[in-house]
Amino acid sequence: MRHFGHVPPEVREGLFHRQPVEFSADSPARTLAVALGATLYSPATRPRLADDVLKQAAHGVVSMVLCLEDSIDDADVPAAEENLMRQFAELDRRGRDLPLLFIRVREPGQIPDLAARLGPAARHLSGFVLPKFTEERGVPFLEALAAAESASGQRLYAMPVLESPELLHLESRVDALGGIKRTVDKYRDRVLALRLGVTDFCSAYGLRRAPDMTAYDVQIVASVIADVVNTLGRADGTGFTVTGPVWEYFRVQERMFKPQLRRSPFTGRAEHLRTALIEHDMDGLLREIELDRANGLQGKTCIHPSHVTPVHALSVVSHEEFTDAADILKPERLGGGVVRSAYTNKMNEVKPHRAWAERTLLRAEVFGVAREDVSFVELLAAGLK
Repeated sequence: MRHFGHVPPEVREGLFHRQPVEFSADSPARTLAVALGATLYSPATRPRLADDVLKQAAHGVVSMVLCLEDSIDDADVPAAEENLMRQFAELDRRGRDLPLLFIRVREPGQIPDLAARLGPAARHLSGFVLPKFTEERGVPFLEALAAAESASGQRLYAMPVLESPELLHLESRVDALGGIKRTVDKYRDRVLALRLGVTDFCSAYGLRRAPDMTAYDVQIVASVIADVVNTLGRADGTGFTVTGPVWEYFRVQERMFKPQLRRSPFTGRAEHLRTALIEHDMDGLLREIELDRANGLQGKTCIHPSHVTPVHALSVVSHEEFTDAADILKPERLGGGVVRSAYTNKMNEVKPHRAWAERTLLRAEVFGVAREDVSFVELLAAGLK
């Protein structure tokens, strides 16, 4: 797999100063956690799920979650499990390059059961998504994952979803976060990333953000995100990758506020693209992606294929970011100090910016570095073709 691998090589050559590297399910967890990018969710009930997976992989999707939880009716779970068996067998038969595949379960017992029922096709499974994760609920899930991994003889990762009311309610938040931290620390080698269930957070208060508002405009949600990153997303070696929340919209909505995309980045290049993004409420998504990164999140949960390319385009490291990060991490800078950036528009403080620089170079490895004259507009346009 390679981000932007669906883009013709000659086009990639014109876009990237450094191209995204190839990776696989066997790559180091540190690489895979960043490489998840836009993780596309799909209900496990879809009758042509194998076709859907192959189609999305051909359009640049590198991670998918096949959902047995909230996206399907309670009564449909047994049929959905049987459908997963058929679809994984079909994927195994076709033997093509596949994205990282995860199954979102409801109960711990499903994990070893499904892994065993998949048989040889389990080699295409990268792990499980664990819903409503708390210390009390999480331990049985992770014990079940360890048992399934031992029985199958293959690496299986966990992606806990932080979405329980205990995390949202002020009086229980600190204890809930402490319990989650103890649990994921104990199973650190199995936890690939932590996912945020912002829709469930909103549900606890009867809220739903509009398409011209981001998760960070809903203050009660923003406060939880901040506390999750504070506790679980630290850059001191104790933290985990925390992924951005889902964007719910993908069709034209009635608009109250002005569009959030400036004209200037699109002028003379792709004005029609700006219009299309606004018409499909993508300007709000683009703003939320930028705010995700500013608040310490990487990647994003996606429920529609049209969201994938914007997430990936904005994950590419700009030439300016790369130049700053590489300069900060030069061996001769180990003693610290302050240096003027190569773009002569900022000061780089070596010690305070080191963690940012290390994260930026890891993202650069996975998503590539854009050429100096290439912006996210060109990357977005190339990814959409």
